[in-house]
Amino acid sequence: MAQITLKNLAHSYSATPTSDADFALKQMDHVWQDGGAYALLGSSGCGKTTLLNIISGLLRPSQGRVLFGDRDVTDAATAERNIAQVFQFPVVYDTMTVRENLAFPLRNRGMDPAYIKARVQAIAQTIGMEATLDRKARGLTADAKQKISLGRGMVREDVNAILFDEPLTVIDPHMKWELRTQLKQLHRDFGHTMIYVTHDQTEALTFADKVVVMYDGRVVQMGTPEELFEAPAHTFVGYFIGSPGMNLLDASVTGNVAQVLGAEVPLGAAYAPIKGRTQIGIRPEYCELSATEGLPITVRRIEDVGRHRIIRGEVGGQAFNVIAPEGSPIAADQTRVRFEPNRINVYADDWRVQGGAV
Repeated sequence: MAQITLKNLAHSYSATPTSDADFALKQMDHVWQDGGAYALLGSSGCGKTTLLNIISGLLRPSQGRVLFGDRDVTDAATAERNIAQVFQFPVVYDTMTVRENLAFPLRNRGMDPAYIKARVQAIAQTIGMEATLDRKARGLTADAKQKISLGRGMVREDVNAILFDEPLTVIDPHMKWELRTQLKQLHRDFGHTMIYVTHDQTEALTFADKVVVMYDGRVVQMGTPEELFEAPAHTFVGYFIGSPGMNLLDASVTGNVAQVLGAEVPLGAAYAPIKGRTQIGIRPEYCELSATEGLPITVRRIEDVGRHRIIRGEVGGQAFNVIAPEGSPIAADQTRVRFEPNRINVYADDWRVQGGAV
């Protein structure tokens, strides 16, 4: 296992980049702790796979260094980094059996046959393919082949890190949950450094100890699922994490009061004068309809999703969502929405502003 350090890292696919817009990865400095389980989360095109390929050695960064522990591996080939990587679509040897595919990385390193047999059996059990160990990979379905890829990535116990690039894309939803659970258990058992790329927040939040959120080539926040939900460092994190995401409203802030649409909204913290575009962010879970308090809201529709209801409406002409407990009454005179002051975040030019004691 290894701590992975990125120093002054950036990458452009252009030979002569002239501006920030030319960089797929903007300059970053980050440390991925030895033995950590990380999810790299963001929308398509944000730079997730580029970053993963730099860590694995498939791509050399335009600038900066990559360190595994104290060793600079920026110019080291993938094979020298002692990592395993599982890609989005299956990469298997069709002419080999499932058993031979799983055993290949171990045989390639001259491991003891008895160890190989035991290890392959254990991984086959993990991915649910014990019954097909002696079948050729050629005739298997796409999701079965991807399970082989996952198994081959996990079969070695001595790797510095295991990198997963959206590995469950072709897996059916029920099996996705099972495999995520198994990956999490493997991490607990063996303590490998794991980095899991996905655009699915459910995958990220259920797999990772820490989630790394990327936006427009930048890491905008690295934190626990709770930190990302309760205190998004960037408005994109607030929007991207949660279902529905965070509500954002333009505001002006003075001390512990926000002025929104001509009304005062109490805040749970006090703020120094703020420069730039100022917004408040509030999760739908921390909003409540009211007949007398809060901002005017126009309710457009109500969606019952079983455990709760999502109230879709507009505040000041902007889409606004409220989550109400299942069974709670929603009256026609509830035309206002109020917020929990301690749950309101304040943003300046999309970045969260830290408040102080009231």
